[in-house]
Amino acid sequence: MDRLTDHLIVISFDCLSSLDLRIIKEMPNFQELLKIGSYCPNVKTIYPSVTYPCHATIVTGNFPSRHGVVSNTKLQPGNPSPDWHWHRHHIKGTTLYDEAKKARLTTAALLWPVTAKAEIDYNMPEIFANRPWHHQIAVSLWNGSTSFQLEMNRRFGHIRNGLFQPQLDDFVLEAAVETIQRKKPNLMLIHFTDLDSHRHYHGFSSEQAHEALKRHDDRLGRIIKALREAGIYDHSTIIALGDHSALDESKAIKPNVLLKEEGLINVNAQGKITDWRAYCKSCDGSAYIYVKDRDDQVTYKKVKALLDKLKVDEKNGIEEVLNGKEAGERGADGTCAFMIEASLGFYITEGLQGEYLDVITSEEVKAGKYTFASHGYSPEKPDYDTILIASGKGIKEGAIVPSMHLTDEGPTFARLLGLHLGDTDGSPVRGLLSL
Repeated sequence: MDRLTDHLIVISFDCLSSLDLRIIKEMPNFQELLKIGSYCPNVKTIYPSVTYPCHATIVTGNFPSRHGVVSNTKLQPGNPSPDWHWHRHHIKGTTLYDEAKKARLTTAALLWPVTAKAEIDYNMPEIFANRPWHHQIAVSLWNGSTSFQLEMNRRFGHIRNGLFQPQLDDFVLEAAVETIQRKKPNLMLIHFTDLDSHRHYHGFSSEQAHEALKRHDDRLGRIIKALREAGIYDHSTIIALGDHSALDESKAIKPNVLLKEEGLINVNAQGKITDWRAYCKSCDGSAYIYVKDRDDQVTYKKVKALLDKLKVDEKNGIEEVLNGKEAGERGADGTCAFMIEASLGFYITEGLQGEYLDVITSEEVKAGKYTFASHGYSPEKPDYDTILIASGKGIKEGAIVPSMHLTDEGPTFARLLGLHLGDTDGSPVRGLLSL
Protein backbone atom coordinates (compact mmCIF):
# COMPACT_ATOMS: atom_id res chain seq x y z
CA MET A 1 0.00 0.00 0.00
CA ASP A 2 1.46 3.37 -1.03
CA ARG A 3 2.03 6.07 1.55
CA LEU A 4 0.03 9.27 1.13
CA THR A 5 2.39 11.25 3.37
CA ASP A 6 5.99 11.14 4.53
CA HIS A 7 5.45 12.68 7.97
CA LEU A 8 2.30 12.27 10.06
CA ILE A 9 2.03 14.57 13.10
CA VAL A 10 -0.90 13.65 15.36
CA ILE A 11 -1.60 16.27 18.03
CA SER A 12 -4.08 15.33 20.75
CA PHE A 13 -5.54 18.34 22.53
CA ASP A 14 -7.05 16.47 25.47
CA CYS A 15 -10.71 17.45 26.10
CA LEU A 16 -11.12 19.41 22.86
CA SER A 17 -14.87 19.50 22.27
CA SER A 18 -17.08 19.96 19.23
CA LEU A 19 -18.37 23.01 21.10
CA ASP A 20 -14.87 24.52 20.81
CA LEU A 21 -14.97 24.57 17.02
CA ARG A 22 -16.65 27.97 16.75
CA ILE A 23 -13.95 29.42 19.05
CA ILE A 24 -10.87 27.91 17.43
CA LYS A 25 -12.16 28.84 13.96
CA GLU A 26 -11.28 32.41 14.95
CA MET A 27 -7.75 31.53 16.14
CA PRO A 28 -5.00 32.05 13.54
CA ASN A 29 -3.25 28.68 13.55
CA PHE A 30 -6.32 26.47 13.82
CA GLN A 31 -7.79 28.75 11.15
CA GLU A 32 -4.80 28.02 8.88
CA LEU A 33 -5.36 24.26 9.17
CA LEU A 34 -9.07 24.61 8.52
CA LYS A 35 -8.50 26.87 5.52
CA ILE A 36 -6.33 24.41 3.61
CA GLY A 37 -7.48 21.14 5.15
CA SER A 38 -10.60 19.20 6.05
CA TYR A 39 -12.38 18.47 9.29
CA CYS A 40 -15.05 16.53 11.11
CA PRO A 41 -17.09 18.60 13.59
CA ASN A 42 -18.69 15.59 15.28
CA VAL A 43 -16.41 12.72 16.27
CA LYS A 44 -18.24 10.34 18.58
CA THR A 45 -16.02 9.12 21.40
CA ILE A 46 -15.97 5.74 23.20
CA TYR A 47 -17.39 4.44 26.47
CA PRO A 48 -16.04 5.11 29.02
CA SER A 49 -14.81 8.40 27.56
CA VAL A 50 -11.65 8.79 29.62
CA THR A 51 -8.17 9.62 28.37
CA TYR A 52 -6.30 6.30 28.36
CA PRO A 53 -8.99 4.17 26.71
CA CYS A 54 -9.53 6.99 24.18
CA HIS A 55 -5.86 7.21 23.22
CA ALA A 56 -5.56 3.43 22.99
CA THR A 57 -8.56 3.51 20.64
CA ILE A 58 -6.98 6.25 18.51
CA VAL A 59 -3.89 4.12 17.78
CA THR A 60 -5.68 0.77 17.42
CA GLY A 61 -9.02 1.59 15.81
CA ASN A 62 -10.74 -0.62 18.41
CA PHE A 63 -13.13 -0.23 21.31
CA PRO A 64 -11.84 -0.68 24.91
CA SER A 65 -13.53 -4.08 25.14
CA ARG A 66 -11.18 -5.20 22.38
CA HIS A 67 -7.91 -3.36 23.03
CA GLY A 68 -8.12 -3.99 26.77
CA VAL A 69 -7.57 -0.51 28.23
CA VAL A 70 -11.02 -0.22 29.81
CA SER A 71 -10.29 2.66 32.21
CA ASN A 72 -7.53 5.09 33.09
CA THR A 73 -6.47 3.22 36.21
CA LYS A 74 -6.29 -0.38 37.36
CA LEU A 75 -8.81 -2.03 39.66
CA GLN A 76 -7.00 -1.69 43.01
CA PRO A 77 -9.69 -1.36 45.70
CA GLY A 78 -8.56 0.76 48.63
CA ASN A 79 -5.52 2.22 46.90
CA PRO A 80 -5.90 6.03 47.18
CA SER A 81 -3.69 6.42 44.08
CA PRO A 82 -4.19 3.37 41.86
CA ASP A 83 -1.66 2.66 39.12
CA TRP A 84 -2.59 3.78 35.61
CA HIS A 85 -2.52 1.71 32.44
CA TRP A 86 0.79 3.31 31.52
CA HIS A 87 2.45 0.46 29.66
CA ARG A 88 2.25 -0.75 26.08
CA HIS A 89 1.56 -4.31 27.24
CA HIS A 90 -1.86 -3.22 28.47
CA ILE A 91 -2.97 -2.84 24.84
CA LYS A 92 -4.05 -6.05 23.14
CA GLY A 93 -3.18 -6.35 19.47
CA THR A 94 -1.15 -4.01 17.29
CA THR A 95 -0.93 -0.22 17.25
CA LEU A 96 -0.18 2.48 14.71
CA TYR A 97 3.34 2.93 16.07
CA ASP A 98 4.00 -0.83 16.06
CA GLU A 99 3.08 -1.06 12.39
CA ALA A 100 5.15 2.04 11.59
CA LYS A 101 8.14 0.46 13.30
CA LYS A 102 7.67 -2.77 11.32
CA ALA A 103 7.69 -0.69 8.13
CA ARG A 104 10.99 0.87 9.23
CA LEU A 105 9.46 4.29 9.71
CA THR A 106 10.87 6.58 12.41
CA THR A 107 8.52 7.04 15.36
CA ALA A 108 8.24 9.55 18.20
CA ALA A 109 5.76 9.98 21.05
CA LEU A 110 5.59 12.74 23.63
CA LEU A 111 3.43 12.02 26.69
CA TRP A 112 1.13 9.85 24.59
CA PRO A 113 -0.83 7.59 26.98
CA VAL A 114 -0.15 3.85 27.23
CA THR A 115 3.29 3.99 25.59
CA ALA A 116 5.61 3.13 28.50
CA LYS A 117 8.12 0.48 27.32
CA ALA A 118 6.79 0.74 23.75
CA GLU A 119 9.06 0.14 20.75
CA ILE A 120 9.13 3.82 19.75
CA ASP A 121 12.38 5.43 18.58
CA TYR A 122 11.97 8.69 20.51
CA ASN A 123 9.65 7.97 23.40
CA MET A 124 8.79 10.21 26.34
CA PRO A 125 5.88 8.24 27.84
CA GLU A 126 3.16 9.64 30.05
CA ILE A 127 3.90 8.01 33.39
CA PHE A 128 4.39 9.41 36.86
CA ALA A 129 6.08 8.35 40.06
CA ASN A 130 3.35 6.59 42.04
CA ARG A 131 5.34 5.26 44.97
CA PRO A 132 7.02 7.27 47.78
CA TRP A 133 10.41 5.83 46.81
CA HIS A 134 10.06 6.64 43.09
CA HIS A 135 11.58 9.69 41.40
CA GLN A 136 9.79 11.17 38.40
CA ILE A 137 12.80 11.52 36.10
CA ALA A 138 14.04 8.00 36.88
CA VAL A 139 10.58 6.51 36.23
CA SER A 140 10.31 8.33 32.90
CA LEU A 141 13.82 7.35 31.80
CA TRP A 142 13.29 3.69 32.67
CA ASN A 143 10.07 3.46 30.67
CA GLY A 144 11.03 5.45 27.56
CA SER A 145 13.98 6.37 25.36
CA THR A 146 16.73 7.13 27.86
CA SER A 147 19.16 9.26 25.86
CA PHE A 148 16.37 11.14 24.09
CA GLN A 149 14.67 12.01 27.37
CA LEU A 150 17.93 13.02 29.02
CA GLU A 151 18.61 15.39 26.13
CA MET A 152 15.10 16.89 26.27
CA ASN A 153 15.35 17.35 30.03
CA ARG A 154 18.80 18.92 29.72
CA ARG A 155 17.54 21.42 27.18
CA PHE A 156 14.05 22.16 28.42
CA GLY A 157 13.62 20.69 31.91
CA HIS A 158 13.77 24.16 33.45
CA ILE A 159 10.40 24.96 31.84
CA ARG A 160 8.56 22.18 33.66
CA ASN A 161 6.98 22.61 37.10
CA GLY A 162 6.16 19.03 38.04
CA LEU A 163 2.86 18.04 36.46
CA PHE A 164 1.39 21.55 36.64
CA GLN A 165 -0.08 23.26 33.60
CA PRO A 166 0.61 25.17 31.42
CA GLN A 167 4.30 24.52 32.10
CA LEU A 168 4.08 20.78 31.36
CA ASP A 169 2.62 21.38 27.90
CA ASP A 170 5.16 24.15 27.29
CA PHE A 171 7.90 21.60 28.00
CA VAL A 172 6.27 19.04 25.69
CA LEU A 173 6.02 21.69 22.97
CA GLU A 174 9.73 22.53 23.08
CA ALA A 175 10.58 18.83 22.99
CA ALA A 176 8.25 18.38 20.01
CA VAL A 177 9.78 21.29 18.09
CA GLU A 178 13.29 19.99 18.76
CA THR A 179 12.33 16.46 17.70
CA ILE A 180 10.73 17.66 14.46
CA GLN A 181 13.72 19.77 13.53
CA ARG A 182 16.43 17.25 14.43
CA LYS A 183 14.80 13.83 13.98
CA LYS A 184 12.08 14.45 11.33
CA PRO A 185 10.02 11.40 12.41
CA ASN A 186 7.64 9.73 9.99
CA LEU A 187 5.08 9.33 12.77
CA MET A 188 4.84 11.67 15.74
CA LEU A 189 2.23 11.44 18.52
CA ILE A 190 1.90 14.46 20.84
CA HIS A 191 -0.42 14.71 23.84
CA PHE A 192 -1.28 18.10 25.39
CA THR A 193 -3.38 18.24 28.61
CA ASP A 194 -3.53 21.98 29.40
CA LEU A 195 -7.19 22.35 28.38
CA ASP A 196 -8.29 19.17 30.16
CA SER A 197 -6.63 20.24 33.42
CA HIS A 198 -8.22 23.68 33.44
CA ARG A 199 -11.66 22.34 32.57
CA HIS A 200 -11.43 19.91 35.48
CA TYR A 201 -10.55 22.55 38.03
CA HIS A 202 -12.36 25.64 36.70
CA GLY A 203 -15.26 24.36 34.60
CA PHE A 204 -15.98 23.69 30.95
CA SER A 205 -16.60 27.28 29.80
CA SER A 206 -14.27 28.97 32.29
CA GLU A 207 -11.94 31.78 31.34
CA GLN A 208 -9.05 29.48 32.27
CA ALA A 209 -10.24 26.93 29.69
CA HIS A 210 -10.51 29.66 27.06
CA GLU A 211 -6.96 30.79 27.81
CA ALA A 212 -5.79 27.18 27.45
CA LEU A 213 -7.37 27.07 23.98
CA LYS A 214 -5.39 30.19 23.06
CA ARG A 215 -2.19 28.57 24.30
CA HIS A 216 -3.00 25.48 22.23
CA ASP A 217 -3.36 27.67 19.14
CA ASP A 218 0.10 29.11 19.84
CA ARG A 219 1.51 25.61 20.31
CA LEU A 220 -0.01 24.52 17.01
CA GLY A 221 1.62 27.53 15.35
CA ARG A 222 5.02 26.59 16.75
CA ILE A 223 4.67 23.03 15.41
CA ILE A 224 3.70 24.31 11.94
CA LYS A 225 6.69 26.66 12.02
CA ALA A 226 9.02 23.81 13.08
CA LEU A 227 7.86 21.69 10.14
CA ARG A 228 8.61 24.56 7.78
CA GLU A 229 12.03 25.22 9.30
CA ALA A 230 12.86 21.51 9.06
CA GLY A 231 12.00 21.60 5.36
CA ILE A 232 9.34 18.91 5.63
CA TYR A 233 6.10 20.91 5.82
CA ASP A 234 5.08 20.16 2.23
CA HIS A 235 5.64 16.45 2.84
CA SER A 236 3.73 16.38 6.14
CA THR A 237 0.20 15.81 7.40
CA ILE A 238 -0.98 17.54 10.56
CA ILE A 239 -3.85 16.05 12.55
CA ALA A 240 -5.35 18.08 15.40
CA LEU A 241 -7.89 16.13 17.43
CA GLY A 242 -9.64 15.71 20.73
CA ASP A 243 -10.32 12.50 22.63
CA HIS A 244 -13.52 13.41 24.47
CA SER A 245 -15.47 16.42 25.70
CA ALA A 246 -16.36 17.29 29.31
CA LEU A 247 -19.44 18.23 31.32
CA ASP A 248 -19.77 20.46 34.34
CA GLU A 249 -20.79 18.83 37.60
CA SER A 250 -21.84 20.15 41.00
CA LYS A 251 -22.39 16.91 42.92
CA ALA A 252 -20.26 13.82 43.58
CA ILE A 253 -21.77 10.42 44.33
CA LYS A 254 -19.98 7.61 46.17
CA PRO A 255 -21.57 4.18 45.59
CA ASN A 256 -18.80 2.53 47.63
CA VAL A 257 -20.24 4.19 50.75
CA LEU A 258 -23.45 2.21 50.22
CA LEU A 259 -21.60 -0.98 49.27
CA LYS A 260 -19.70 -0.67 52.55
CA GLU A 261 -22.96 -0.18 54.47
CA GLU A 262 -24.33 -3.31 52.82
CA GLY A 263 -21.34 -5.30 54.10
CA LEU A 264 -19.88 -5.79 50.62
CA ILE A 265 -16.71 -3.81 51.44
CA ASN A 266 -14.87 -4.42 54.72
CA VAL A 267 -12.61 -1.77 56.25
CA ASN A 268 -10.36 -1.66 59.30
CA ALA A 269 -10.27 0.93 62.11
CA GLN A 270 -8.25 3.27 59.90
CA GLY A 271 -10.86 3.06 57.13
CA LYS A 272 -8.69 0.97 54.80
CA ILE A 273 -10.21 -1.84 52.78
CA THR A 274 -9.37 -5.30 54.10
CA ASP A 275 -11.67 -7.26 51.79
CA TRP A 276 -14.46 -6.70 49.28
CA ARG A 277 -17.20 -8.59 47.47
CA ALA A 278 -18.32 -5.70 45.26
CA TYR A 279 -16.58 -2.45 44.38
CA CYS A 280 -17.35 0.69 42.37
CA LYS A 281 -14.49 1.54 39.97
CA SER A 282 -14.92 5.17 38.93
CA CYS A 283 -14.53 6.46 35.38
CA ASP A 284 -15.79 9.88 36.56
CA GLY A 285 -18.95 10.31 34.47
CA SER A 286 -19.56 6.57 34.61
CA ALA A 287 -18.36 3.69 36.73
CA TYR A 288 -17.94 -0.07 36.69
CA ILE A 289 -19.32 -2.18 39.52
CA TYR A 290 -17.23 -5.32 39.87
CA VAL A 291 -18.21 -8.40 41.84
CA LYS A 292 -15.04 -10.11 43.07
CA ASP A 293 -16.34 -13.63 42.52
CA ARG A 294 -18.27 -13.62 39.25
CA ASP A 295 -20.15 -16.75 40.37
CA ASP A 296 -21.36 -15.02 43.55
CA GLN A 297 -25.05 -14.63 42.67
CA VAL A 298 -25.97 -13.51 46.19
CA THR A 299 -23.72 -10.46 45.92
CA TYR A 300 -24.77 -9.83 42.32
CA LYS A 301 -28.46 -9.73 43.24
CA LYS A 302 -27.77 -7.56 46.28
CA VAL A 303 -25.89 -5.02 44.16
CA LYS A 304 -28.58 -5.06 41.47
CA ALA A 305 -31.31 -4.38 44.00
CA LEU A 306 -29.28 -1.47 45.42
CA LEU A 307 -28.67 0.07 41.98
CA ASP A 308 -32.28 -0.37 40.90
CA LYS A 309 -33.40 1.42 44.06
CA LEU A 310 -30.95 4.28 43.50
CA LYS A 311 -32.02 4.75 39.88
CA VAL A 312 -35.66 5.32 40.84
CA ASP A 313 -34.91 8.69 42.47
CA GLU A 314 -33.20 11.20 40.15
CA LYS A 315 -31.70 12.92 43.19
CA ASN A 316 -29.31 9.96 43.48
CA GLY A 317 -27.62 10.98 40.22
CA ILE A 318 -27.74 7.65 38.36
CA GLU A 319 -29.19 7.95 34.87
CA GLU A 320 -28.71 4.40 33.64
CA VAL A 321 -27.64 0.97 34.88
CA LEU A 322 -26.18 -1.56 32.43
CA ASN A 323 -25.30 -5.16 33.10
CA GLY A 324 -21.91 -6.51 32.03
CA LYS A 325 -23.18 -7.84 28.70
CA GLU A 326 -24.74 -4.48 27.83
CA ALA A 327 -21.55 -2.65 28.84
CA GLY A 328 -19.52 -4.92 26.57
CA GLU A 329 -21.91 -4.27 23.67
CA ARG A 330 -21.17 -0.55 24.06
CA GLY A 331 -17.44 -1.19 23.87
CA ALA A 332 -16.72 -1.04 27.61
CA ASP A 333 -15.51 -3.81 29.94
CA GLY A 334 -17.93 -6.70 29.61
CA THR A 335 -16.40 -8.46 32.64
CA CYS A 336 -17.96 -5.94 35.02
CA ALA A 337 -21.15 -6.89 36.86
CA PHE A 338 -22.72 -3.51 36.12
CA MET A 339 -21.89 -0.16 34.59
CA ILE A 340 -23.59 2.98 35.85
CA GLU A 341 -23.97 6.32 34.06
CA ALA A 342 -24.11 9.56 36.03
CA SER A 343 -26.87 12.08 35.37
CA LEU A 344 -26.05 15.57 34.17
CA GLY A 345 -24.51 17.59 36.99
CA PHE A 346 -23.16 14.50 38.79
CA TYR A 347 -19.99 12.44 38.68
CA ILE A 348 -18.87 9.27 40.44
CA THR A 349 -15.95 8.75 42.82
CA GLU A 350 -14.51 5.76 44.67
CA GLY A 351 -14.83 7.47 48.05
CA LEU A 352 -15.67 5.34 51.09
CA GLN A 353 -16.14 7.97 53.76
CA GLY A 354 -18.99 10.32 54.59
CA GLU A 355 -22.35 10.39 52.85
CA TYR A 356 -23.30 8.91 49.50
CA LEU A 357 -23.85 12.37 48.00
CA ASP A 358 -21.54 15.39 48.30
CA VAL A 359 -22.19 18.90 47.02
CA ILE A 360 -18.96 20.15 45.44
CA THR A 361 -17.49 23.36 46.84
CA SER A 362 -14.65 25.58 45.63
CA GLU A 363 -12.65 24.71 48.73
CA GLU A 364 -12.86 20.99 47.98
CA VAL A 365 -11.81 21.55 44.36
CA LYS A 366 -8.85 23.69 45.45
CA ALA A 367 -7.86 20.92 47.87
CA GLY A 368 -7.90 18.41 45.01
CA LYS A 369 -10.80 16.39 46.46
CA TYR A 370 -13.23 17.03 43.61
CA THR A 371 -13.45 18.76 40.23
CA PHE A 372 -15.88 21.14 38.52
CA ALA A 373 -16.00 19.28 35.19
CA SER A 374 -15.40 15.68 34.15
CA HIS A 375 -15.57 13.24 31.28
CA GLY A 376 -16.09 9.49 31.19
CA TYR A 377 -19.75 9.93 30.33
CA SER A 378 -21.67 8.06 27.67
CA PRO A 379 -20.97 9.26 24.12
CA GLU A 380 -24.76 9.50 23.76
CA LYS A 381 -24.86 12.52 26.07
CA PRO A 382 -25.88 15.67 24.11
CA ASP A 383 -23.15 18.10 22.95
CA TYR A 384 -20.47 15.61 23.95
CA ASP A 385 -18.66 14.95 20.65
CA THR A 386 -15.06 15.86 19.93
CA ILE A 387 -13.48 17.02 16.63
CA LEU A 388 -10.74 16.19 14.14
CA ILE A 389 -8.92 18.58 11.80
CA ALA A 390 -6.59 17.24 9.08
CA SER A 391 -4.33 19.26 6.81
CA GLY A 392 -1.43 18.67 4.46
CA LYS A 393 -0.21 15.89 2.25
CA GLY A 394 -2.78 13.22 1.48
CA ILE A 395 -5.70 15.31 2.79
CA LYS A 396 -8.50 16.83 0.73
CA GLU A 397 -8.90 20.59 0.80
CA GLY A 398 -12.16 21.98 2.08
CA ALA A 399 -13.94 18.71 2.86
CA ILE A 400 -16.30 18.52 5.83
CA VAL A 401 -17.09 15.02 7.07
CA PRO A 402 -20.35 15.41 9.03
CA SER A 403 -19.61 12.65 11.53
CA MET A 404 -17.21 9.83 12.30
CA HIS A 405 -16.16 7.67 15.24
CA LEU A 406 -13.01 7.72 17.34
CA THR A 407 -12.36 4.15 16.20
CA ASP A 408 -12.08 5.44 12.60
CA GLU A 409 -9.03 7.56 13.38
CA GLY A 410 -6.41 4.80 13.66
CA PRO A 411 -7.35 3.14 10.35
CA THR A 412 -7.36 6.57 8.66
CA PHE A 413 -3.91 7.40 9.99
CA ALA A 414 -2.65 3.96 8.99
CA ARG A 415 -3.87 4.56 5.43
CA LEU A 416 -1.97 7.87 5.31
CA LEU A 417 1.24 6.02 6.18
CA GLY A 418 0.59 3.07 3.86
CA LEU A 419 0.02 0.78 6.85
CA HIS A 420 -2.75 -1.57 7.93
CA LEU A 421 -4.01 -2.21 11.47
CA GLY A 422 -5.76 -5.44 10.53
CA ASP A 423 -9.39 -6.14 11.34
CA THR A 424 -10.51 -3.09 13.34
CA ASP A 425 -13.77 -1.79 14.76
CA GLY A 426 -13.29 1.43 12.79
CA SER A 427 -12.68 2.13 9.09
CA PRO A 428 -10.62 4.70 7.15
CA VAL A 429 -12.55 7.91 6.55
CA ARG A 430 -12.16 8.23 2.79
CA GLY A 431 -13.86 11.63 2.80
CA LEU A 432 -10.76 13.15 4.41
CA LEU A 433 -8.22 11.56 2.09
CA SER A 434 -7.09 12.88 -1.27
CA LEU A 435 -6.95 9.35 -2.76
